[in-house]
Amino acid sequence: MFVSTHRSDYYRPVDWRTFGETFVTLFVITDPLGNAPVFLTITRRLSPAERQAAAVRAVVAAGALIVGFAMFGELILRYLHVSLGSLSIAGGLLLMLVSLEMLRGTDFPTGDSEDVALVPLATPLVAGPGAIATAIVLWRAHPGAAGHIAVLLAIVAAVACVGVTLLVSERLTRTLKPAILSFLTRVFGLLLSAIAVQLVVNGVRSLT
Repeated sequence: MFVSTHRSDYYRPVDWRTFGETFVTLFVITDPLGNAPVFLTITRRLSPAERQAAAVRAVVAAGALIVGFAMFGELILRYLHVSLGSLSIAGGLLLMLVSLEMLRGTDFPTGDSEDVALVPLATPLVAGPGAIATAIVLWRAHPGAAGHIAVLLAIVAAVACVGVTLLVSERLTRTLKPAILSFLTRVFGLLLSAIAVQLVVNGVRSLT
């Protein structure tokens, strides 16, 4: 990856090229359209107002998590002696647990003790190992204030797109019958399990 080291790069307010690169990369990884059906099935027992609130909490938490890891993730992982591959495997195993619940048709907890907006929506669905690793790499690859501000703005923009998609998809549940949502839960549970396995495979490959 090309990293500009020209002195003027450190004094530009925003590096828009870095913004575009980071935004497109994170938009693809966070996959707003792909996460929308999972969001609908996980929150199918919530009321419309609760579902909208869950979408907002999920994107705020995911954005904060990605920003935090972009700025301090490399330091934290190094201190804990944790590799990005290990993080990918952990995320895959967590997603596998979620997919098994979906395949069994088990309702996700909606009480105060467990908030689906945080797990599994915020992480690992939106702020998954891929998004976290990408944020860490791009933050390191674009030093200086202009590059760092561009990365932060791109993270906010990408996560905002996820939030808008989830809020729009919430309206679709008002026209779908419960039986259809139950069917979709099994279908997307199967697809989510495949994604979980791929995360584990990617993590194992990076460690070998």
